[in-house]
Amino acid sequence: MEDTAGAGRRSPSEFDPVGLRRKYREERDKRLRADGNAQYLDVSGELAAFAADPYLASSPGGRPRARRSTDVDVLVLGGGWSGLQTAVQLQKTGTTDFLIVDQAGDFGGVWYWNRYPGVRCDMESYIYMPLLEEVGTVPTEKYAGGPEMLEHARAIGRKFDLYPRALLGTTVLDVTWDESLSRWVVRTDRDDVVRARYLTIGTGPLSRAKLPGITGIESFRGRSFHSSRWDYTVTGGDWSGNLDKLGDKRVALIGTGASSIQILPHLAESARHVYLFQRTPSTVNPRNNRPTDREWFGNQEPGWQRRRMDNFVQMMAGLPVEDLVADEATDMGRRMAAAMTAANGRPDVAMMQAVDFQKMREIRQRVTDIVEDPAAAAALQPWYDYFCKRPLFSDDYYPAFNGDNVTLVDTDGRGVDHVTEHAIVVDGVEHGVDLIIYGTGFDAMAPTYEAGGYDLIGRDGVSLADHWRDGMRSLHGMMTSQFPNLFLVGGVEQAAISINLPHVASHQARHVAALIARFRRAGVTAAEVTPEAERRWADEMARVHVDRSRYESECTPSYYNNEGKRESARPSVNGGQYGRGPIGYLAVIEDWAATDVERDLRLTTNSLRERMTSMLSTEELSTDDRLQIAEILSLHGHIFDGAQLDRLGEIFTPDVVYDLTDAGLGTFEGIDVLRAAFRRLGAAAPRAHHVTNVVISAVGPDEATARSKGLMIMADGTLNSVNHVDTVRRHNGHWRIGHRVVTALDSERVA
Repeated sequence: MEDTAGAGRRSPSEFDPVGLRRKYREERDKRLRADGNAQYLDVSGELAAFAADPYLASSPGGRPRARRSTDVDVLVLGGGWSGLQTAVQLQKTGTTDFLIVDQAGDFGGVWYWNRYPGVRCDMESYIYMPLLEEVGTVPTEKYAGGPEMLEHARAIGRKFDLYPRALLGTTVLDVTWDESLSRWVVRTDRDDVVRARYLTIGTGPLSRAKLPGITGIESFRGRSFHSSRWDYTVTGGDWSGNLDKLGDKRVALIGTGASSIQILPHLAESARHVYLFQRTPSTVNPRNNRPTDREWFGNQEPGWQRRRMDNFVQMMAGLPVEDLVADEATDMGRRMAAAMTAANGRPDVAMMQAVDFQKMREIRQRVTDIVEDPAAAAALQPWYDYFCKRPLFSDDYYPAFNGDNVTLVDTDGRGVDHVTEHAIVVDGVEHGVDLIIYGTGFDAMAPTYEAGGYDLIGRDGVSLADHWRDGMRSLHGMMTSQFPNLFLVGGVEQAAISINLPHVASHQARHVAALIARFRRAGVTAAEVTPEAERRWADEMARVHVDRSRYESECTPSYYNNEGKRESARPSVNGGQYGRGPIGYLAVIEDWAATDVERDLRLTTNSLRERMTSMLSTEELSTDDRLQIAEILSLHGHIFDGAQLDRLGEIFTPDVVYDLTDAGLGTFEGIDVLRAAFRRLGAAAPRAHHVTNVVISAVGPDEATARSKGLMIMADGTLNSVNHVDTVRRHNGHWRIGHRVVTALDSERVA
């Protein structure tokens, strides 16, 4: 270990709460900045190269494809855990006409982007990786590596046949509500136009890379990249390390968060020299990883993963339950539960603070025990409460500082001064480097309208940014007025957050999918939250709010407390969530779905649905009745039983509505279900022409124009999606298809 900047700090007695608090404040004050979150730079404009996708060419989304112009029931924005879970739940509830759009070239979300050496899950794999039971994935370790995470996301895509319904490597440009269509119209950078009845957004808090606001970043003449865009052509090696192109390189690693503590050990093994630039030391717990006991894993009872996820949340809330995960992450939960038990189950602030002091003392002692250089050990010790920053886990980070080729450049809370063409400057000292790696993470608190990087425009041309200018207004953090049929999945504000992010998102995905299925069955064309419902939720949020402002004001700056900017209009991570935590929040949305949907949502339906049901039971039908029935066939979500299909067959020719009951399909529910049915039946599917989505126009006394979208399964087993323009004529009292113009849209082989 070389000489280290920032040495010689003295700490007060570990047993003096007043002295500890004073020390915490001194360290906090060094790091406070007036610009808060504005200190970070967006990876756009001159810095856009830092956001370029180095993995796209070798990914599914990098392949050439034709532009898409299509109508779907649901468009899912985001292909990470939130988006994947939403798509799976949609499919489970019978909504199969959907598309997934993601800028990334493959599924995986943050695990598509984070491919740096050593990347690993912070949470136990068995509770973090969603849908393990459904997919059959068995993580190889308690804390699986990044490649396993990415492969599991791909496995979800394969298992649920999501790849054919995904536009990957595709950036959304704008999202606009079209009142005349009652649909969201979405344009992309690949000239796609998608018109969706419902829109779900699951871009998540770890989607938008950020850079520190250091002067001169763009002037550096060497190589540089963000850790979420790791360039192995520069470093050599792979996820496991062996960065063989760095043997003669001086490497700067900026940042001490979750990415950097995993990256540093691999740089230390391979580079000529590594400079780690630190503003604030992290709390780094032992990792204690181990292989999965496959016999134990295989003996789990059905539903085990959800129970384990719920148990983790209960442990972290300090509830006195059995600790199924039993690791360093739940250690504080166990300690808090013990403290609350000692206080007869009532929160005792002084006792809880004593638990926190003790935990932080242990972490500082761990640094001293491992890091050999006293100056480096002093600089690496964290002085703040445990949950002021994201707790981290590693067995390799601290030992890396014992290498002769590693220098810790501690900036004593100020950060790097500036970057020159060939060096990084701190306190007037130039540290010459050949490569700069920015391990500065993501904008975890970017609002929805920023995280996706597109304009989101609702009713009357109102943007979501303007709608939320004075703060977010929503129902359960998932729906907002003036934006019908829009659902946010995996967000944290006005919802609930767990450090196991996929857990709450899994419940939200089920909730949203069930609502969409319910709306489709009822023929709902628009579902919009009322302002009254938003006010009720705001009142409930206020009623159960846990005031953490004093605690957070004492914390060192981080994204947990808006970088210490206390007057920020944006609530902090914890300050903006439902006060009773994930357990209370999930109970609320479950109860609401059972009792209060009609109260809180303005539901617009096509009243022709009810009229059609009565008309089908009437012997004599007027021409207007027949035309209205044809128009009703344009609506997705209408279910016809066998008797209704027979009646429709009397009204229209068989190739307009075809009774599939004998084929084993029973009822059908629009073109999406027909498509899924044909895929399932394969060779057994009837070779016939099936049409839905009929829209009647230009009606005369004996003739009308019908525009429709349909499916045709050919003799060779090819399923074609087609558009029709038909001349419909009245003949002997019945309306029948006359002249037809057919335009092919796409095709696939199903048999």
